[in-house]
Amino acid sequence: MRIDLHTHSTASDGTDTPAELVAHAAAAGLDVVALTDHDTVGGHAEAVAALPEGLTLVRGAELSCRVGGIGLHMLAYLFDPAEPELAHARELVRDDRVPRARTMVRKLQELGVPVTWERVARIAGDGSVGRPHVATALVELGVVDSVSDAFTPAWLGNGGRAYADKHELDPFEAVRLVKAAGGVTVFAHPLAVKRGAVVPESVIADLAAAGLDGIEVDHMDHDAPTRARLRALAAELDLLPTGSSDYHGTRKSVRIGEYTTDPEIYGEITRRATGAFPVPGAGGARQA
Repeated sequence: MRIDLHTHSTASDGTDTPAELVAHAAAAGLDVVALTDHDTVGGHAEAVAALPEGLTLVRGAELSCRVGGIGLHMLAYLFDPAEPELAHARELVRDDRVPRARTMVRKLQELGVPVTWERVARIAGDGSVGRPHVATALVELGVVDSVSDAFTPAWLGNGGRAYADKHELDPFEAVRLVKAAGGVTVFAHPLAVKRGAVVPESVIADLAAAGLDGIEVDHMDHDAPTRARLRALAAELDLLPTGSSDYHGTRKSVRIGEYTTDPEIYGEITRRATGAFPVPGAGGARQA
């Protein structure tokens, strides 16, 4: 089985529609794919409707969090999307995305970059606007060569010259909310230092004690020594180690299915979830 538990569609900051994403997942030979758009479940219905035979969809979201002044992302899987407390928390984060993006545009203009809000809004389309849309505008303007190059202190990286804060969840509260909604939590790319400051391992240990289920180990932003350390940390803290592409379509160079999760780990995630269940494609999909 080939299982990719972290992808994004046009419902947030990917370039594939949800229907295109599941088609690309099937074409890449995946058996299971998770749709984890930022702070939204808006792409799930389209993905389910387009789900091809032989592919199973895990419905999820990537929640924006912050602790000790450091931003982090929490992957939430198979929660009840209608559970009101978690739904309200996601809504608060989404509502702050537009003012935050407008602030980043203003800061870029003050730095002499001829970016406009209209350009960023066009790039975002119907998606939940975020930094990758602003970064794409910088690429279009020739300011940087790639979206990744925009996520640096010089531009949009955490604490960068054009960075702006937004409303984010406390990660301990996120773990509590997702668990209360029947879901499973995995700390996304926890040691991706190229993105900016990361939380110390002591915070990961505290999150594990608070009910965190897993940490994302195999990820494009973790080098080999980092993956080895995270795998050891997962064993030390009894956390599930996952692997995922963090696919964003053409917005990033990583391919869907480039990093994957062990079937036994996926099986444990589905066993722990009570808020929702994986959705098999037409005719039934292979399950762990």
